[in-house]
Amino acid sequence: MKAVIRRGQSLVLDEMPDPTPGPGQVLVKTLACGICGSDLHALHHADQMADLSRRTEGAFSMDPSKDIVFGHEFCAEVLDYGPDTEHRFPAGSTVCSVPVCFGDQGPETVGYSNTFPGGFGERMLLQADSLLAVPNGLPADYAALTEPMAVGAHAVAKANMTADDVALVIGCGPVGLAVIAGLKAEGFGPVIAADFSEGRRRFAEKMGADILIDPAQVSPYASWEELGVPTNRVNRLMMEMARQTPKNAVVFECVGVPGVINQIMEGAPLGSRVVVVGVCMEVDRIEPMLAINKELDFRFVLAYTGEEFERTLHQIADGAIDVEPIITSKVGLGEVADAFEALATPDVHAKILVKPDQVAPALKTGTS
Repeated sequence: MKAVIRRGQSLVLDEMPDPTPGPGQVLVKTLACGICGSDLHALHHADQMADLSRRTEGAFSMDPSKDIVFGHEFCAEVLDYGPDTEHRFPAGSTVCSVPVCFGDQGPETVGYSNTFPGGFGERMLLQADSLLAVPNGLPADYAALTEPMAVGAHAVAKANMTADDVALVIGCGPVGLAVIAGLKAEGFGPVIAADFSEGRRRFAEKMGADILIDPAQVSPYASWEELGVPTNRVNRLMMEMARQTPKNAVVFECVGVPGVINQIMEGAPLGSRVVVVGVCMEVDRIEPMLAINKELDFRFVLAYTGEEFERTLHQIADGAIDVEPIITSKVGLGEVADAFEALATPDVHAKILVKPDQVAPALKTGTS
């Protein structure tokens, strides 16, 4: 099969053997696969990702010195099953799945494994009992975004949002957009979205953000009192004595750059919940007393549960989450390397889909 292979720190379009399904596995054809920010990072820093995974008993078991086929945001078509495997869906069925498959070494992440190639190739192996049927005739391009949208759903679930909460999303890249979509799908608002990039603020608006902020012009933390969120103990006490119900701030950190967490600690109001969704791969520095004085509640999140993944797929199919506005380009395997470079420009692209089985049009250079 053809696949885009990470070889060293380059992406190479090459031929490789078709994977053969073993017991409990299913062979599928990739229909569409999103390029994730983690893929961009892994191209040049796979060693660091693998090391951190080992230190935390994570699921990235890849050896960066060997070939890797990225791609974990996918929709696929069932081709064949391994021996002694229940045929839950007939050949030709369109399916999604969490990107995990079980091999001789235990569970591995599809797309971050030397054993299980991801969706930047024509074929993949998936775990048969993890397959989900794509409902309502949902196009494969939209179904492929179940995985990144489920990340947002998980962050929202971990935030324990209530009707008295005001959400601030810091960073409107794909992770922040998924959080905004998750918040709006659950009926929460107002949702404030902050990003220096005008293009990303436009994407945030399309995903349902109620208030857009350019941090270069105004602080994202400047208007809490106007939204009913007391910023200090005295203001909260005065509201309570006046029989008013204070609202609470929930800040979603979706940047993953050193220094942002400390900025949030300084700007967040008393008693805020801070949900760290952005993946910072570097050592960071914080001033704990900022969080102590304000009694901030920090929650660090990763990925999603199987239930959240399945629910997100149905929310996309039912229209509760509209992913169409953030699909800015579709490329064939021959354009994947160019797409990685294009995604470095935040004003232009949100999500680029890889379509291995077709010759895609030239890479778009503007927002859709």
